[in-house]
Amino acid sequence: MEPRSSGLQRLVHEVAKFGAVGGAGVLVNLGVFNLVRHISDLPVVRASIIATVVAIAFNYVGFRYWTYRDRDKGSRTKELTLFLFFSAIGLVIENGVLYLATYGFGWDSPLQSNVSKFLGIGIATLFRFWSYRTWVFKAMPAREAVASAESILEEESKNPSSTQRVP
Repeated sequence: MEPRSSGLQRLVHEVAKFGAVGGAGVLVNLGVFNLVRHISDLPVVRASIIATVVAIAFNYVGFRYWTYRDRDKGSRTKELTLFLFFSAIGLVIENGVLYLATYGFGWDSPLQSNVSKFLGIGIATLFRFWSYRTWVFKAMPAREAVASAESILEEESKNPSSTQRVP
């Protein structure tokens, strides 16, 4: 029963970190969206696309260097390409909801636009979480993880004074 508990704990920890970065990304997204709507005459969906692109850049940095920093870093070009591909699909999902609400239902007040955008972000987030953890930030194969851990332990044993603290 212990391995399941450990796996569940790792998943909960991962979801929490993903949520923290994503939550900050939502604030960036909504902030840029409302700023662009306030200072320009761009149509609502174009303003939203700009905000989504800014949030995608913000989120990549948070996911790569915090949420998934322990994941395979073998091919950053492939990782970034996949991240942008799946982010673009998320952008279509997110802004498709906003487009439908604005042009399909005529909901174009600032409050309605923000609610529709937030709903679109929520739906797209489910897709992004699945795709990022499955395809973009893949877990290291067990053999590589063990070798990486052994090299860290070997390094620490060669230089014990850097890791030991004196009370």
